[in-house]
Amino acid sequence: MATYKKRGYKPKNKAEELEFDEQNSTTAEVFSTLDESASKTEAWVSKNQNYILGVIGAVAIGVLGYLAYNQFIQKPKETSAANELYYPQQYFDQAMTNEATKDSLLNLALNGAEGKYGFLDIIEEYKGTKAANLATYSAGMAYLNNQNYQEAISYLEGFSSDDAVLGALAKGAIGDAFSQLNQAEDALDYYEKAIAHNTNDYTTPRFLYKAGVTAMNLGYADKALGYFEQIKNDFSESKEATNIEALIGSVKK
Repeated sequence: MATYKKRGYKPKNKAEELEFDEQNSTTAEVFSTLDESASKTEAWVSKNQNYILGVIGAVAIGVLGYLAYNQFIQKPKETSAANELYYPQQYFDQAMTNEATKDSLLNLALNGAEGKYGFLDIIEEYKGTKAANLATYSAGMAYLNNQNYQEAISYLEGFSSDDAVLGALAKGAIGDAFSQLNQAEDALDYYEKAIAHNTNDYTTPRFLYKAGVTAMNLGYADKALGYFEQIKNDFSESKEATNIEALIGSVKK
């Protein structure tokens, strides 16, 4: 085991003198190696200085370019897109409360009017913005309510969101579209995706119910029973739980 030698230390005997010389030799070798490595590093840096500066410059330009793009292009684009989204969303909301003019209002929501963009224009003109993503969802829902189910599926599948409610509603709406197209297996698949997206008191019992009814119609009694019992046990206060005992009884027969 090596011991620390104070400055000015002198070996007491031949053995200590040999040990002291070996330690000094090892230390010298270490410093020599470090000096050699440092010299090689300095030489490499000197030789490749232009390349290194070029890489640093490219990274700096990239960062500054990203910040400039985000500040002077993307942010104003997001603001403009959000402002444009207000008008077609008003038509859509009115359509949901006015059955008599529902189809025409949904058409205005999709295609715009009086020089204002519709959902489809916003999707095209403001690609990559949050507003365009929301317009994709709203366009899908408009097509669903217009009974244009294939278009509804196409747009809703193009919508992406981690939001607990919107993400689940989009997947559930695709299930509704498939159900209207008499593609029950696909409908059930999307109802299950809606259930898995997030657990909450609003969307979960809604799509558990739809999944249960669809599974029951497909002859999947065990699966349907599981969904109905989950409503009974976990969402007993929901409107879907109102007649759940009757559904459970019909599945058990």
